[in-house]
Amino acid sequence: MSDINLTGPLFAYREMNREGDLHHDPVQALAVEKLQSLWYALSAYKPVGGGSGWRERLGLTRRPAEPAPQGLYLYGPVGRGKSMLMDLFYESVAGDHKRRVHFHEFMLEIHDTMHRWRQRDGKLQDPLPKIATEIAKETWLICFDEFQVENIADAMILGRLFEGLFDEGVVVVATSNRHPDELYEGGLQRDRFVPFIEILKGRIDVLELEAERDYRRDRLVDMGVYHTPLGANSNAALDAAFTALTDNAAGEPAELTATGRKVIVPLAAKGVARFSFAELCEKPLGAPDYLAIARAYHTVILSGIPMLPPAKRNEAKRLVTLVDALYEHKVNVVASAAAQPDELSPEGDTAFAFERTASRLIEMQSEEYIQAPQLDANM
Repeated sequence: MSDINLTGPLFAYREMNREGDLHHDPVQALAVEKLQSLWYALSAYKPVGGGSGWRERLGLTRRPAEPAPQGLYLYGPVGRGKSMLMDLFYESVAGDHKRRVHFHEFMLEIHDTMHRWRQRDGKLQDPLPKIATEIAKETWLICFDEFQVENIADAMILGRLFEGLFDEGVVVVATSNRHPDELYEGGLQRDRFVPFIEILKGRIDVLELEAERDYRRDRLVDMGVYHTPLGANSNAALDAAFTALTDNAAGEPAELTATGRKVIVPLAAKGVARFSFAELCEKPLGAPDYLAIARAYHTVILSGIPMLPPAKRNEAKRLVTLVDALYEHKVNVVASAAAQPDELSPEGDTAFAFERTASRLIEMQSEEYIQAPQLDANM
């Protein structure tokens, strides 16, 4: 049997199943077979690239453009393994003509590149075709993680940009929480964005990854969500949780809006937000702020919950309010603390109120709570 029959994402996936790193999942198996087919197509693909797409359209070259393989768009709820499958595919593709990038990061780069092109050539009204050509010179496979469109600046340029990329023979693989038809839903001037959706669906196959298991929640059950006492071990456990739940994403700061003011999120990625106790409970935050967090993230990682004696009654009250908001929205919490929940606030005028919070923190460690459907559909 030739080596080509022993490589590709399908064989990496089967090996992970054999080793027990993954559970068999028929929906994932279908997705990885689609990726394997694309891998085979790419192994023999010789893209036009390098800016010759426009020459083909004008008939200035005799070389026929080889049709690019259809890309693949995997969508579905969080925790279904979309990024993991795309990573298996990406790692199996040989060569340096490929790039894996978070979609938000890619679009920031495009806007910056457009600005520099216009500064260099003031007469250039639309640099997007040239930018697409430059990208295709180096990269003809782009794997986008978390493909989503949230602002009008991105929405207005995507059609021209991707039409240029596809003309140059670039193949796109993407993961998203939304079907292409739902991208930029409710956005300003969406009617101008709709043609991009049709361009996208014409060049990629769309596959829903509605797996039976939420692997993110399985990881929470396996790793544990409450770590005590405070120290190097609990810090390492929270680091490992963020890494596992975000598929090794570096994360970046974010901002939320609550009743007209900003709530700063120090680190966030893929629906996971990370805070210290001081950042959430030693600052003058209240229920609206905590509700904004609960609606925006499926998991909150909270480090450094201290003992809460009477002198820390304000901090204890904020923790009570925070836990109430997260509990009511069925947000998962991974925390490090100085003691077990029922030992954190044993005395003082907040001790009675904290009994319910302690009970909820204990319940939030259970598999039943972790696996429960979350309140907000956008999670």
